[in-house]
Amino acid sequence: MMQNTHGIILIDKPANISSAQVVSRLKSILKAKKAGHAGTLDPFATGLMICCVNRATRLARFFLSGNKTYEAVLQLGVETDTQDFTGRTLASHEVPALTGEKIAAQFETFEGTFQQVPPVYSALKHKGLPLYAYARKGTPVQKPARQIVISKIHLREISLPLIRFEVSCSAGTYVRTLCADIGRAFGCGGHLKELRRLKSSGFTVEDAVTLEALEKSKDRGDLKQHVIPLATSLKDMAEWRADPFLKEKILNGVPLNMQDVSPASPAASDDLIKIIDDHKELLAVLEYKKERQQYDYCCVFN
Repeated sequence: MMQNTHGIILIDKPANISSAQVVSRLKSILKAKKAGHAGTLDPFATGLMICCVNRATRLARFFLSGNKTYEAVLQLGVETDTQDFTGRTLASHEVPALTGEKIAAQFETFEGTFQQVPPVYSALKHKGLPLYAYARKGTPVQKPARQIVISKIHLREISLPLIRFEVSCSAGTYVRTLCADIGRAFGCGGHLKELRRLKSSGFTVEDAVTLEALEKSKDRGDLKQHVIPLATSLKDMAEWRADPFLKEKILNGVPLNMQDVSPASPAASDDLIKIIDDHKELLAVLEYKKERQQYDYCCVFN
């Protein structure tokens, strides 16, 4: 069916299914040789998943580092060991009388650059195993804090003890940890009750398709309408069109410098650039190294 199709498919993940199960169903629908995703969602979470098909699996790392936007519901007054509603209750507290102004002011203090401690119930690895495996055995492993950026928090609805909000953040941000931290700031604790990913790496959930709709598309024979080609999928990456000479050098793995790609190549910092051919097919992704004034190959598509 789609064995030789390479690209990105945006899936609107339903609740109560793991990210791995989404990929498994997608692979089955497409009859694809390879498939993967660029950023997991907890089983209870819904929303945008960037799924990579066949050769596009080599591009997954470029989406993992992209910014994300979520819609979340914080429930105040209850703390859990997983920082979400699936966990065991650790403590319950009375929710104080909070005005909308006070809530908004507290949320604003969480905008900016912070050090966030990853939850012990997470898919981060320790000695080859995810942290949640240790936590479930009663031997939790705490990873050190990591820098995150919360660029914007927007309150959507307040109906205490529930607060619905939208947050735009850097990759690696745990929204359930954010909820737990906000709950502590209010003095009553809290946990994540709902989570939906709205945006990731420039894509939006409005452009995504459900697995059920994908099945129907398969029956109609128009699956390809949902596939974003390799070159177009890297929408925020600088682009350079290769002439036949440059294409030959790339396909033979010849080291490239600034003059090979562009006289206006990025020189201020290390940057990624995608190389396309005359047919707008992706040839390679390169990373410019300022200290050597040379490009390193990230991946090449022959």
